[in-house]
Amino acid sequence: MTAHRSAAPWQALLVLLALTSASSDEPTSPPKAQAATMTDTLAYPEETHLRNIRQLTFGGDNAEAYFSFDGKWLVFQKTNPKEGIPCDQIYIGRIPEREGEAFTPRLISSGKGRTTCGAFTKDGKHIIYASTHLGGDDCPPVPDRNKYGNRYIWPLYASYDIFMTDLDGRNVKRLTSTPGYDAEATLSPDGRKMLFTSMRDGDLELYVMDLKSGRTKRITHSLGYDGGAWFSPDGTKIIWRASRPTTPDEVKEYKELLAENLVAPTRMEVWVADADGGNARQMTRLGQANWAPAFMPDSRRIIFASNHEYKRGFPFNLYTIDGDGNNLTKVSRDKGFDAFPMFSPDGKRIVFCSNRNNGGTRDTNIFLADWAE
Repeated sequence: MTAHRSAAPWQALLVLLALTSASSDEPTSPPKAQAATMTDTLAYPEETHLRNIRQLTFGGDNAEAYFSFDGKWLVFQKTNPKEGIPCDQIYIGRIPEREGEAFTPRLISSGKGRTTCGAFTKDGKHIIYASTHLGGDDCPPVPDRNKYGNRYIWPLYASYDIFMTDLDGRNVKRLTSTPGYDAEATLSPDGRKMLFTSMRDGDLELYVMDLKSGRTKRITHSLGYDGGAWFSPDGTKIIWRASRPTTPDEVKEYKELLAENLVAPTRMEVWVADADGGNARQMTRLGQANWAPAFMPDSRRIIFASNHEYKRGFPFNLYTIDGDGNNLTKVSRDKGFDAFPMFSPDGKRIVFCSNRNNGGTRDTNIFLADWAE
């Protein structure tokens, strides 16, 4: 969500990066000890905040892994054609507690259509996620990027709606039914409210739904993509990624793509607001794609993924900033892709997804680490 959260086929971004990896572009602000990132490894020497890194998945595209409220489980989305999973489906798995114990996830979604953005409910007995299965059993088609100058384009499938299911994948309940895209759902710390992105009013805006009554309120009102939103751990604020087209050409391009149920998420910044959407303010002004943001355990500092250091658009690494937008600190160092960070409820561990240690393939896997200040 994501997440933070990428509700569209984020795997296409990794393919696009691989195709451009021969670029001679240098980072606009070279990271320290860049040579260390050449190694395919679980951990890099500069990653001082990440201790005891453990790889949980091996092979395919595994992403948007998020903790249950009790911190014992993960929910994530997975694509692996070699295993007969042609596009994202939702899985859950109990986090291993002992050395040598395997992470053995199981399928929760139906296996039909494309799914995204899973989250546990507060009681730990249900999962919410978005799915296109009501629009057809097959994976929906991806955009022809040649039509758009080979740019990275996300499809906003109109058949996406948000559902709730039990941990056996049965008793599926539909939570949204408005025409158009509804996805990227997360829950408030008390488990009562669902924060999500929808096109129901003609633009990509954030909404909050009371899960008990179904009452829904729109909380963003600016032109541009608003998505991948999360509540802060204390429930008082929200954080999300946003694009804000301002020039006539930018507005024209955004609206033309939106009319085709598409968005180009190459220019995004991190925003925060009060939980009701009030007092919205932009937290990053780094340029390029700053996304998958989340509040840190203190509900003040922020962690997010960004490619702002690199003109060619990658690597993506994890960064933190203070609550005033200052003190930018680089956390991760992989030369491919580090994203989707989420802290455990007790604040002691962090889960993230990365291209590291993939043997030179395009695989993205889930990693768990202890967090060190």
